Amino acid sequence: MLRSTSAIVGRHVRAVTIGPANQTSIRAFRISKANMPPSAAHGAASANGESVPDVGVVPVPKVEGTWTVDKALNTFSATKPAEGTTSPVPYFHILERLKTTKREGWKRFGINRGESIADHMYRMSLMTMLCPPALAKKLDLSRCMKMCLVHDMAESLVGDITPVEGVPKPEKSRREAETMDYITGRLLGGVNGGDVGAQIREIWQEYEDSETLESVFVHDIDKMELLLQMIEYEKRGEGKLDLGEFAYVKLKIALPEVKEWAEELVQQREEFWGGRQHSRGDVRSDGGVGTDFKKKQESFYEGHGQGQKK
Repeated sequence: MLRSTSAIVGRHVRAVTIGPANQTSIRAFRISKANMPPSAAHGAASANGESVPDVGVVPVPKVEGTWTVDKALNTFSATKPAEGTTSPVPYFHILERLKTTKREGWKRFGINRGESIADHMYRMSLMTMLCPPALAKKLDLSRCMKMCLVHDMAESLVGDITPVEGVPKPEKSRREAETMDYITGRLLGGVNGGDVGAQIREIWQEYEDSETLESVFVHDIDKMELLLQMIEYEKRGEGKLDLGEFAYVKLKIALPEVKEWAEELVQQREEFWGGRQHSRGDVRSDGGVGTDFKKKQESFYEGHGQGQKK
């Protein structure tokens, strides 16, 4: 005898036809489902009846004393990448950390499941494709896209260091340079003759030095992407979330073409807030940010995108 019923497949309910041949397997499915803990029954971590860690969470390495790459790597367990091989696969694995590491600035406002570092860099790379034509003629846009995709690569180990953490800028730069040497040397040095690793290191350094027009443009895009995310979170927060301290970065945008984009965003934000009190990123007046925090921002962004333009 055949009869119809429904089975849960993932989150979807699908009609199935049941006959004598598959009654046993369906019954076994129901029993095993009933014996699962509630979290596992809804797709949470469980394997053969044993709980497993939340594999979607990859914490930033916590290092005691002077930060080094090797100390950070020693916090890894089974995920420590192999070094000195001719395969790019270990490098592919380290890139996962850019997907799982969150941008830290939002967490202070309770946004714990916000954008990742990879999210940020990906949108930046797509934004460069819409560079205004007059500026695009002066740029190597292919190089700009690559720069967007590698400029925060060191944060795979270092994490996203923000102005409020109090890490001096020279120390932040040291950690990031050491990490890039590790990635492009110890992981990629033997891959395809080391050429790709050398190119990544060169493009990353160009961004850090901020002396070419390409690097100035990408620094501006970095700030523009932050402003976009700020406004998007505020709108999603329905006016209960004032992220205006991040609006400060609009003052650090160098190129007129990107400034024009930023002004459009600022106008959108003012329309969203209307007459309600909100911060605009200036020193504490009319809802501005505190003087101490402003000084930290000034130090953090000093030289970002302000270099000599070729």
